[in-house]
Amino acid sequence: MKKVYERNNIALDMPSPYCPGCGHGIIHRMVMDAIKEVGQADNTIFMAPVGCSILAYTYLDLDVCQPAHGRTPAAATGVKRALPDSLVVLYQGDGDLAAIGTAEIVHAVNRGENITAVFVNNAIYGMTGGQMAPTTLEGQRATTCPEGRNPMLGQGYPIRVCELLQSLRGLYYAERTSVHDAKNVLKTRKAIKKGIENQMAKKGFSFIEVLSPCPVNWGMTPRKALEYVEKEMAAYYPLGEFKVDGKIV
Repeated sequence: MKKVYERNNIALDMPSPYCPGCGHGIIHRMVMDAIKEVGQADNTIFMAPVGCSILAYTYLDLDVCQPAHGRTPAAATGVKRALPDSLVVLYQGDGDLAAIGTAEIVHAVNRGENITAVFVNNAIYGMTGGQMAPTTLEGQRATTCPEGRNPMLGQGYPIRVCELLQSLRGLYYAERTSVHDAKNVLKTRKAIKKGIENQMAKKGFSFIEVLSPCPVNWGMTPRKALEYVEKEMAAYYPLGEFKVDGKIV
């Protein structure tokens, strides 16, 4: 019989640590595939901080580094400058990158560090109990805003990170994608690979934001969570390229 699928050997043979319907496992697979396709598995340093992203360390057969919460871009800057020929991949969630780590991502991008960031936006603090994140939508419920996020109560507005970083001259490439259906999974895979290839070509900072479901903390079934990503999240966080070759799209 013709072989149509083979497990990526960067992934260790063990069960996924993520909740049913979580998008992290899909995104990890695409990161691993991109790294394998460019032949950089033995040269990659994968960096993810506290949060659901940290669970990737249990089944990625890569050199890994766990920075403190929010500090991944700063730590990655040091790693890349010490080992400039290595492939440094950041993997951060919204509660991490867009909250405690806002200063780190802004200044790493502004400096034009030659690294690749994969930013998973599931609009919630996943690991720590479902609290409101900087990306939680208006009206969306969380444990710290059980009636739904309300800017009129001093809870602020959802932060659009790609748009926030777009104006920085050090940003070479930025795209927002999603994993709510097969078509967009393929687009995400393409964007991640492009971001990695940019780094290999020493072109500067690449930023890929991925809209992802969190059914457990959203209180939804996996199917409903995918629909929420498509109809609600993508409406506020438009998909597409924001910067290509250092130019605003």
